[in-house]
Amino acid sequence: MNDFLSTNPGGAHSISEVARAAGVSSRTLRHYDHIGLLHPSWTADNGYRFYTRHELVRLQRILLMRQLGLKLETIGEIIDEHQDEISALQTHITELWNQRTALDAQINALRHTIQSLRSGESMNVDQAFDGFNEQYKDEVVARWGQESYVKSDQWWRGQSKDQQAAQLQQVKDLNEKWIQAGRSGIDPTGDRAQQIAAEHVAWLNSIPGTPGHEGDEAQLRQYVLGLAEMYVADERFAKNYEDQAPFVKASLERFMQG
Repeated sequence: MNDFLSTNPGGAHSISEVARAAGVSSRTLRHYDHIGLLHPSWTADNGYRFYTRHELVRLQRILLMRQLGLKLETIGEIIDEHQDEISALQTHITELWNQRTALDAQINALRHTIQSLRSGESMNVDQAFDGFNEQYKDEVVARWGQESYVKSDQWWRGQSKDQQAAQLQQVKDLNEKWIQAGRSGIDPTGDRAQQIAAEHVAWLNSIPGTPGHEGDEAQLRQYVLGLAEMYVADERFAKNYEDQAPFVKASLERFMQG
């Protein structure tokens, strides 16, 4: 795709040329046009679509975000919000470097597993799953942008194994407090529940890259309320609180009301 961009910087390319160079079908490009994600620069009288540099750069960004697993409507929103192409592409480069780092970690983890199998030695659980634990990455990127993910990911990878273990234990303890409080039947707006909610929000504030870390109260409120919804709506989040996700949501909503 980059070679294609450089060979004809000022000209227009037919839909068949673009489809071939980008490795997608002409039907896909027509679909992108139909849903408003990628319009051609112009359409000839015979119905042929033509694309110039601007559309090629937009398509490049679309394909990069599709590789991240984002939905087309989310991709459109992200691109429209970040129209500075050079800045956006620099962000993509950073994200690709992070992916490369994660892939290197996964390769090393698999090598560790192979070595353990060959030698009969026990596996180091941290080494075995290094680079694999990114289950919430797409949600972070979609809701709060690439920069938020990059900052939090760099913060996490910059910590020692002991520091990471302490962070995970903190989250485990917090989740257990929610579960026990919810099962005890206390009022989600009462003092005990609000104490846990305060601890929960303080934990969110402590993580670099999150909207809560920036110190903007309005942004923090939107962030916490959005997470509260996800705790109930998304089973991957809900399972952290077993059957008490609605209790957590109600408590956090009350806390953010002030």
